[in-house]
Amino acid sequence: MKLLRKTVIVVLMISILIILLLPNRTPKIEGENSVAIIEKIKLGGLEQAILVRGKDISNPVLLFLHGGPGYPQISFARKYEKKLENNFVVVNWDQRGSGMSYSSNIPKESMNRDQFIEDTKELIDYLCEKYEKEKIYLVGHSWGTELGLYVVDKYPEKVAVFISIGQVVNGIESEVISYDYVLEMANKNKDQKALDDLMRIGEPPYKNTVNDTAAQRKWLSKYGGVERKVDTLRDIILGSIFSSEYTGIDGIKFTLGNKFSADTMWGHNKDLDFIRDIPEVKVPIYFCAGRYDYNTPSVLIEEYYNEIIAPKKELIWFEESAHFPNFEEYEKFNELVIRIKDETEKGS
Repeated sequence: MKLLRKTVIVVLMISILIILLLPNRTPKIEGENSVAIIEKIKLGGLEQAILVRGKDISNPVLLFLHGGPGYPQISFARKYEKKLENNFVVVNWDQRGSGMSYSSNIPKESMNRDQFIEDTKELIDYLCEKYEKEKIYLVGHSWGTELGLYVVDKYPEKVAVFISIGQVVNGIESEVISYDYVLEMANKNKDQKALDDLMRIGEPPYKNTVNDTAAQRKWLSKYGGVERKVDTLRDIILGSIFSSEYTGIDGIKFTLGNKFSADTMWGHNKDLDFIRDIPEVKVPIYFCAGRYDYNTPSVLIEEYYNEIIAPKKELIWFEESAHFPNFEEYEKFNELVIRIKDETEKGS
């Protein structure tokens, strides 16, 4: 019995070491012109990781800007994006301070909006040069919509189309609407624990941005304002254990990077008001809005859509989704992106 117990312990330790130390890799895509790589490149003087997958490198480049800050998706995105890989060179990027791009040596002062904008511009330049493109298709989710909109505003010549998922519109107003929704649901359900937390943190703007926002989001998640058909944290955990793109070490770096990003960047956008500051863009823009999204409330997205001036604009509702329609209704999202590509190419 003792020998069996020791054997089990040794096997478990070896398994843990393998999970932690296996090199990053991504499954090959068949075809002479395909690409399937994980690489680390210098952006803003810092080594950062990208996952590039596509059946044919002659297809347009589609770059995803993840949310958070600090909520990267390389560990699990592939399972939702297979159809896109047939039509694009799909690029997922662990941004500065996130996931594989986290390092304890990153200067805190570099974690700011302007640096992320320039990191994105450098990445676009790199992708355009490597894959011989003039422009890319840009997709932003949540914080990635804030980053993406600034990039589109500053460097419109580099972007063919901007696809926004859960657009950030107004920093404070967004939080107030989200808070009021949870308060309404807590009262409706006589949820005293939620009510106690909400009364403790008070209405936005929050005194302790990270802790108070996290407390509100816990109850927002319970009442379906963040996710309804997926569990992205579960996806990340399983991806960190079982996917080939992430190792166990990367899973640890995700956790550290998530906290680091929150501590340095959450609450940075309290002055943000895109209706006031970016009333017009020079590229086609498509807003993907989850009907139940109260993380970046869709009511504000609709308001911004009605106001913004663009060469082409469209608001697409995802009736079964909250904040992650690209995963919650990924088939509809993928078909939409392919349709946008087809329409863009016909119009060019």
